Amino acid sequence: MRLLLLALVTAILALAQDKAPDAAKVSDKPEKAEEAKPTELQELTRAVREAGNSPKDYIRVLEAHLAKYPASAHRAEIEGVLAKSAVELHDDARVIKYGEPVVARDPADIQMIDRVTRAYLDSDDRASAEKALALVNKYQDAVVKLRQEPAPGRLSAGQWAQDLDHAFARALLLKARASGLLDQKQDAVELARQSFQMFPNEEAAREQGKWLAAKGDLQAAIEQYANAFSIEDPHSTEVDRSKDRRKLGELYTRLYGSEKGLGDLILHAYDAMSIVMADEVARLKSKDPNAQAASLLDFTLPGVAGSSLPLASLKGKTVIIDFWATWCEPCKMQRPLYVKVEGKYKQDPDVAFISVNTDEDRTLVEPFIKSQKWTDAGYFDGGLADFLKVGNLPTTLIVDKNGQVASRMNGFVPERFVDLLTERIEETRAGRAN
Repeated sequence: MRLLLLALVTAILALAQDKAPDAAKVSDKPEKAEEAKPTELQELTRAVREAGNSPKDYIRVLEAHLAKYPASAHRAEIEGVLAKSAVELHDDARVIKYGEPVVARDPADIQMIDRVTRAYLDSDDRASAEKALALVNKYQDAVVKLRQEPAPGRLSAGQWAQDLDHAFARALLLKARASGLLDQKQDAVELARQSFQMFPNEEAAREQGKWLAAKGDLQAAIEQYANAFSIEDPHSTEVDRSKDRRKLGELYTRLYGSEKGLGDLILHAYDAMSIVMADEVARLKSKDPNAQAASLLDFTLPGVAGSSLPLASLKGKTVIIDFWATWCEPCKMQRPLYVKVEGKYKQDPDVAFISVNTDEDRTLVEPFIKSQKWTDAGYFDGGLADFLKVGNLPTTLIVDKNGQVASRMNGFVPERFVDLLTERIEETRAGRAN
């Protein structure tokens, strides 16, 4: 969220720099330029710079700016920053106030639709639930349209399909909550069940339990709360689990008079959910081999022009990974130097070099490699760059024999690259790298 916020602020600043007049040209007399009245863009630029990196300060200065310039030509960008800031601060009122115009301008912004819908549903009143339900319908329409588009950026087709499945499951969950608040309890139960089937998680199980209890089906509600309590969900907090446990005990005691036998029910739910979650992991891996990857060696890199590479097959070797893109001029400058180092270790079976492309449009890569007459087509990153937080290109990583990143070179110094990379490889092999 912070990165999105900063990106939007950067866009405003860039716009200001492009369009703001030169201060020396505001007046025909240069010596009186400082007396000229600042333009709106100049005021906006100064206000954003003064806000620093604080979402609270962004809100303060940008709301003051909109109050002064209600018809600002930059209102869309400003409202985008305000909406993201409100999300970061969990300010539901402002999420709704500024998020709704963002969604109206971009109905495909499913992240903002999600946040605004949840802000409405947190009110737990009928009017807000009706507004939320209308937004959820937009949410589902947006996901359906996105399914018709190719996977963007670094995502594989499997990763893209998985993300869209999760988004649709979330939409169903929000629709279940809105339906329940509108007293359509059976619809709420069914929608939450469909959401859980598409993406098993604690929240969907809890939502089923909530509306089953509301319609008086305590036994079924207890089973769903037991499922929620038993699922190891990384998005679940200890507070969530504590609430699930308390609700589970309350319902069980209401139905049976005490908690006797509840432990056996929870154990049964744990066993059942373990099977469900294992099946889900297997399903995700069938679509994307890197689903649930928890370490570098868990990744399989798709080949640009050949077979995929399971990184686990390189365990025991020192691995040098070169992250690059077709649009990156320094990457092209670094390439012959990288190849020169590779040549030094050509006969060494304990050292491996991997070229990993990070292009947004993968169709550009193979023709580019052929045009550059590179002999190694290499691999696509398959999510590895994001996992390793590669934010700059070129980036060269040296990985030790246990699959741990031992050294990271962001960018390169042409006159020293060969020596530096060679030194770091040798340090890693000797176990001296940091």
